[in-house]
Amino acid sequence: MNKLSNEHKRAILFRLSDNGTQTLGRMQVFSGLDVIYEGATLELPFKANIQNISCIPTGVYRAIPRTSEKHGKHYIIEDVLGRKLILIHPANFYTQLRGCIAIGGDFYDINADGEFDITNSRRSIRHLLAAAPDGFELTII
Repeated sequence: MNKLSNEHKRAILFRLSDNGTQTLGRMQVFSGLDVIYEGATLELPFKANIQNISCIPTGVYRAIPRTSEKHGKHYIIEDVLGRKLILIHPANFYTQLRGCIAIGGDFYDINADGEFDITNSRRSIRHLLAAAPDGFELTII
C-alpha cells in the first residue's frame, strides 16, 4: 500500500451542483492551514454509486499518484466501496468521465451544449501534481 509523505496534504472537494447530468465542484488542497491548490471539478451525477454512470459517494478517501498511458500522470482514489479505478485526471466534458473526477481551472460552456465544462484541465492536473506530488487525503462533501 502506498503511503503519503510526512508532509501530509489534505483536500476538500465541495460539490456545488448536481443537475442529473453532471456534478460541478471546487477543490482546495491544504498543507497545514495554507491553500496550495484550488481548482474546478467536474463529475458525473450521483446515481447510487453505480460503476461508469455515477460519481462516488461523499466521504474521505486517499488520492495516490499514478501514471497510465491514457491519462499520463494523475491520481487514483483508493478505498471507494464497490468501485475501482476511480481517478482524478484531465478532462473537459462530463462525457469524458466514467465515474472519475476531472480537475480544471474554471467553468465554461466550451462546446455550447448548455452544460458547464471545465477549462485548462491538463495544466490544472500538472499544478495539482506539483502541489501534492505524494498524494493527499480527499474529503468530498
